[in-house]
Amino acid sequence: MSTEPAPAAAAPPEQAPEPPVATPAATTTTTTTTTSGGSGEPPEHRALVLTGFGGYEKVKVQARRGGGPRPGEVSVRVRACGLNFADLLARQGLYDRLPPPPVCPGMECAGTVCALGDGVSERQVGDKVMVLARSGLWQEVVNVPAGQTFPMPEGMSFEEAAALLVNYITAYMILFDFGNLRPNQSVLIHMAAGGVGTAAIQLCKTVENVTIFGTASASKHDTLKESGVAHPIDYRTMDYAEEVRKISPKGVDIVLDPLGGSDTSKAFHLLKPMGKLITYGVANLLTGQKKNLMAMAKTWWNQFSINALQLLHQNKAVCGYHLGYMDEEYELIGGVVAKLISLYNQGKIKPKIDSVWPFDQVADAMRQMQEKKNVGKVILVPEAPKEESKKEEN
Repeated sequence: MSTEPAPAAAAPPEQAPEPPVATPAATTTTTTTTTSGGSGEPPEHRALVLTGFGGYEKVKVQARRGGGPRPGEVSVRVRACGLNFADLLARQGLYDRLPPPPVCPGMECAGTVCALGDGVSERQVGDKVMVLARSGLWQEVVNVPAGQTFPMPEGMSFEEAAALLVNYITAYMILFDFGNLRPNQSVLIHMAAGGVGTAAIQLCKTVENVTIFGTASASKHDTLKESGVAHPIDYRTMDYAEEVRKISPKGVDIVLDPLGGSDTSKAFHLLKPMGKLITYGVANLLTGQKKNLMAMAKTWWNQFSINALQLLHQNKAVCGYHLGYMDEEYELIGGVVAKLISLYNQGKIKPKIDSVWPFDQVADAMRQMQEKKNVGKVILVPEAPKEESKKEEN
C-alpha cells in the first residue's frame, strides 16, 4: 500500500466540541516531505485514513502534518493499535460513532508520551500509556486528553496494551456490572475466539466454577478448550441453542450477544429464570467487504423486541451495552481499567494476540478479522513487526 497525501478532512461539528474524542496530532496536508525543512513546520507522520465507505481498499496510508498538544492534552508516539469489530462496521458506514470520511479511525492504541500540553501534571514525557478514544488513533502520533490515557502495567508489551482497553472493558462491564456473574453460574459467549470473547473467557475464570459455552468454528475448538471453554459449539454446522439445551436443559444464566437480529431472540429464550441477556453488537450486519442491504433488512426485521409487562412475567433481564457512548464517564471507565490492571498484575488476565500487521497491510488485517480467522486480538503497528515480536506472540 503506497503512502499518499491526504485530502483536506472535514471536521464534523459533533466532534469538535467534545473533549473525549481523540484529537489527531495533525491536519491533513498535500505535501509529501517528511522533514520540517527551513519553514519551521512540524514534521509529517503516517496515518490510516478511511477515505470513503466500502471495501478494504477504502483505508489508506496517508501523510499528515503534526501539531503540538493543546492544554490538557498529551502527545503520544504510537507503537501499536487495536483493530475492533466496530472498525469493520465503520468502514462500511454502519458505525454511528465515527465522524464522516475522510477520517482517521482507531479507538485504542499504546505508545510513549512525547510531549505535554499546558496544565498536564499526571503524565510525564517517556511514560508508556494505553489510550482510549472514540476515533483518530490509527496514526504514528496522536494528541489526546491526558484523562484518556492509562499507565501501562510493568512488563506489558505495547501489543498487549493495544489489545486491553476496548475488549476487556467491554467484557468486564458486561459480565460483572450488568451480568453480576457469580460462582456456579453458566455463560454463553458468542464469537468466543475473538477479542471480546477471549477477554470474557479469561474474566469468567476469575470466578469459581463458572461453566462456559462458546460458539466458534470447529478449527478453534481445541484452543477454546485450553482457555477454559467447557462446551465449544460449531455455530456453522449446529444449532447452538439446541446444543446448549442438550447439556443444560434450563438454559444459561448469562448470554453475551454481539450478533443481533434473530440471535438476540434465541439468546433471550436460552436464559434461565433470573437470567440476563446483554446485547452489545450487530455482527450479523457484516456479511462481506461492502454494505449488504439484504443483511441489514434481515437483521432489523428479525430484531428482538419485548415490552416491560412481558419482562415482568419472564423473570429475565435484557441489557444494552455500547462503550462508544460512554465518552464522558471518566470515573466509571477509570475504575474498570484499574481493576483490569490489577487482574493483569496478578496474572489472571493476559491479552491474547492473534497477529500483528504494519499499517501498509491494514487490508489484510481487516480481512483476517472479517473472515473470522483470528483467535484473539488483531493488532496494527506503524512499522513492520520484528521477527522476535512474532515469536513472542506464538
